[in-house]
Amino acid sequence: MAQSELKVEVRQGTGKGAARSLRRQGMVPAVVYGKGLEPCSIALVPKELKQAIATEAGWNTLITLTGEGPFGGRTVILKDLQVSAIRREIQHADFQVIDRATKVQVMVPVHAVGKSEGEKAGGNLQVIRHELAVVCFPDAIPSAIEVDVTALGIGDVVHIADLVLPAGVEAPHDVNFTVITVTGRKGEEAAGTEETEA
Repeated sequence: MAQSELKVEVRQGTGKGAARSLRRQGMVPAVVYGKGLEPCSIALVPKELKQAIATEAGWNTLITLTGEGPFGGRTVILKDLQVSAIRREIQHADFQVIDRATKVQVMVPVHAVGKSEGEKAGGNLQVIRHELAVVCFPDAIPSAIEVDVTALGIGDVVHIADLVLPAGVEAPHDVNFTVITVTGRKGEEAAGTEETEA
């Protein structure tokens, strides 16, 4: 599991004015919350946050906060990130404290592995769900759910219940929804050929 450290400090003052002042100093406001910790206003350097999550796990990187405050030494994951629409600069971040002995629910990307038989036949592979909600212990969070699609033909579908998940990882679901499918016009082309021959 990807891990990193991030230096933060207690944030003095709240509100838009305080946030603007903080950004002028090259820092951004953030909040850390979770079991056993009162919500705490903090400040951090945006470049350092980007570096902390620049791992294969992305937002699911286990981050250890360092600095003076009740958050010091706590392990967190990034839960929300507000970015400016035009300049794409970080405006605010939310972190959730996690307990490594307690399972968490996180969103994990889906990666199709290989080239399907359907694509070779002229079809199109479509990833319907680019992310899946999974439940596992923090140290078992996968960087991605990999799906081998090489055997899929046109019209084939991979449902959530078909996935082979890493050990210790569950993907709770009430509906057996589609994750990946291969579409194509094979059936229509065959019908067209029959009509022409008739």
